Amino acid sequence: MVRTMSMLRALIGTARMVRHAPRLSAAMPPDDDVLLDVPDQRLAPALVAAALADPEPAAKLLATTRDAAEWENRDRYVTRLATFAYSRDAWLAHWLSTTPRDPDALLVKAQLEVRRAWESPARAERLRELGPLIDAAAEAAPRDPVPWRIALDHARGTHASHTVFESLWEQAVRRSPHHYGCHVAALKYLSAQWYGSHRECFDFAEQAAEDTLPGSLIQALPARAAFAQLLAGTGHVREDRIDAAADRAVALSAEYPTADPWPAEVRNLLVYVLLRRRRDAEALEQFRRIGPYATSFPWTLVSEDPLGRFLEARDGVRLEVARTIPLGPVRRGRAGRGRADGHYA
Repeated sequence: MVRTMSMLRALIGTARMVRHAPRLSAAMPPDDDVLLDVPDQRLAPALVAAALADPEPAAKLLATTRDAAEWENRDRYVTRLATFAYSRDAWLAHWLSTTPRDPDALLVKAQLEVRRAWESPARAERLRELGPLIDAAAEAAPRDPVPWRIALDHARGTHASHTVFESLWEQAVRRSPHHYGCHVAALKYLSAQWYGSHRECFDFAEQAAEDTLPGSLIQALPARAAFAQLLAGTGHVREDRIDAAADRAVALSAEYPTADPWPAEVRNLLVYVLLRRRRDAEALEQFRRIGPYATSFPWTLVSEDPLGRFLEARDGVRLEVARTIPLGPVRRGRAGRGRADGHYA
């Protein structure tokens, strides 16, 4: 009897997947349309020009973000340009040779060299050598918080004390109290992996989320703390605290349009947390909201093939949700945690 019931449940689950999986797939772009870390319309031309050893579009883009105090965009663009320069830096060398004190060129150079030093076996020693370069970037653009975000990452790698960290943090928030990148850098320093604890990390993230502006990506900072906890698999944080972090990030995601590249990384992070908490229907909804914008973070931390892992997770949760939908007509208005009712009818 037990075996018969087990077989019956398996057959029903298979029938549900066959019936409902195609409908759930239709709500999302096909695999071939999903790309990793797609640049936005402002950054893409700068990257194309950089590939041709022309720094002018990148220089104009970063100068615009500096003049308009677009600190969040500036941070993203600097990071992406430095990532590009990691393997193709002729355009950056040309830029620095013509304008060696340009604050934007210095910032990209600082970001690039910090990344290279982080990957060195002699990380701390290499990073310490970069102090003057980071100082030069900060001095060249006194209002800019991005050099201080780089300084916070630098401090983490050089084993800087909490006193040094707090001094750098004060400089960062003085320039931009709600800068997401600086908050992420601080969160990493305070994590259990580095110089804090899971509790300290959560406390910082939750307080920052409470203090920030509506719609700010800092609202997702507790979800990053939850991710660090889930990835480590050690320590004790109440499950309700992790779920509350996910709830806050779900609410933030709902404030942005579907397939919007701006919150894409936050949505990718949120998907991972929801999947680990077995909140499958909500994870599938976030995959729908992500659209074609897969991001390296967090998938590079759990797989050597981040895009493949993203697509695998998306396909797996789609089938899992399909398995839970009744074979009969879907009844609207009963959506809830862990159920798909009403979400995709």
